[in-house]
Amino acid sequence: MRLILAAAALALTATPAFANDAEMSASADEVRAHVEFLADDLLEGRGNGQRGYDLAALYVAAHYRSLGLEPAGDNGGWFQDITFRRAKTTGQTIELNGEEMDGVYVRGNVLADRMKMDAPLVFVGYGLEAGPYGHDSYAGIDVKGKIAVAINAMPDLPKGLNSDIPAHLGASREASAAKHGAVGLITIGNDRYASFFGQREVTGWVDQEGRSNALPGDMKVKMVANGKAADALFAGSGRDFDELRDAAREGKALQSFDLPGTISITATSEWEEFTAANVVGKLPGSDEALDDEYVVLSAHLDHLGIREGMEGDNIFNGALDNASGIATMLEAGRLFANNKHEAGRSVLFMALAAEELGLQGADYYAINPTVPLDAIVANVNLDMPVPLYDFNDVTAFGASHNTVGEAVARAGAEIGISLSPDPMPEQAIFTRSDHYKFAQRGIPSVLLFTGYGNGGEDEWTAFFAQRYHRAGDDLSQDINWTALARYAELNYRIARQLASDAERPKWYEGNFFGDLFAPGKERATP
Repeated sequence: MRLILAAAALALTATPAFANDAEMSASADEVRAHVEFLADDLLEGRGNGQRGYDLAALYVAAHYRSLGLEPAGDNGGWFQDITFRRAKTTGQTIELNGEEMDGVYVRGNVLADRMKMDAPLVFVGYGLEAGPYGHDSYAGIDVKGKIAVAINAMPDLPKGLNSDIPAHLGASREASAAKHGAVGLITIGNDRYASFFGQREVTGWVDQEGRSNALPGDMKVKMVANGKAADALFAGSGRDFDELRDAAREGKALQSFDLPGTISITATSEWEEFTAANVVGKLPGSDEALDDEYVVLSAHLDHLGIREGMEGDNIFNGALDNASGIATMLEAGRLFANNKHEAGRSVLFMALAAEELGLQGADYYAINPTVPLDAIVANVNLDMPVPLYDFNDVTAFGASHNTVGEAVARAGAEIGISLSPDPMPEQAIFTRSDHYKFAQRGIPSVLLFTGYGNGGEDEWTAFFAQRYHRAGDDLSQDINWTALARYAELNYRIARQLASDAERPKWYEGNFFGDLFAPGKERATP
């Protein structure tokens, strides 16, 4: 029966769209058809590098073609094929000033299966660039050609600070060290932290230039260390590591300084390679003055695949995370295709790979774009709506940072949907989905969730507790297809606003992310 349903779902991609009054609104049947195919057991959870993901990518590309979109991947095709490499350390020897040391773990290396290096050490406190808040670990210290040593902690930041900011800072230690020329980073944590990350595999993309997001800049090695190793690293420095660690626990300012001696590292890694593709289509704009600019609608295509050896239902179908987001994007594409004159700017539709592996597909596209990156004016990301109720509000994560949220509010007002503030700031959602990689390249971006109104809070709480990243996120859920269609129509209207507005979206004046990611660009008044 599943094979028959799959064939019927694929046949939908060959059905031409005809513009009429009914085509002006999103269709519950259309979004349902997409989700029922993409979340079927036949797709095996759409795991990256697995057959189910490739089937899903082919399905999306076929649907793009049926809508009359133009290929916008690599080499004139729909796909942007990405090589991923999963690395695990198989052996290591670490010496400090000629003495072998314990408690330091070399993480898997995706660019060198065998590596050997000697380098001096420098302590960089928290390893963060938070100058506006009094904690710039790299001010006045030279780390070029050295291995930076940082404590895995967060400094005391101003009360009431947007939670997206510390989340960004904590996720940026490697990038900050690499930006300042460090060839390695040692992050010090407790025994559990060091053991967990020391044994965990590292996954990153590797492009044709030999670059990888897993080792940014000139970085050659990443390591984690426990307290015992830290005592050895700080021996002879005139500083007591226990005192530094206690200060870090209290969030106090930490001074950066050179550490004595040289560390010598020899390590081997084993690799597993796999490929997964971003699927990219383009609707050309109708305004000659704007059609060389782009609005991006994105959604991640992957989920967690099959958990081998797991008893019972071991297929992680990802119906809401994120077959529903892909369905929304495809339905918005259908509405655009039937009303092409409404898009002055061109619109890019992106089904992105490897979000579940750390926003990898979006990161790859941002480094290897198929259109000029500065021509992308905005990104609206559709990840994990929860269409289990008749929602009447949405949250646009990122709306407090840039004017894309204003377009969300205007579009929502057209169909009676309000824009609500972030109801879960402790989750720091802005940094946790694909739009963040576009934001890091200076592009105003938001992620849209169905809101907490009209019973939404209970539905979200139950979903996170019972089905998020579990096998239960499947088609057995009581999905409200009419609500999902309404979410699709909202996103179409948002993208239409962004594609038609004479002015490009802007970051707000004085915004941390705007100042960091788009310095010198024109600002809006919040």
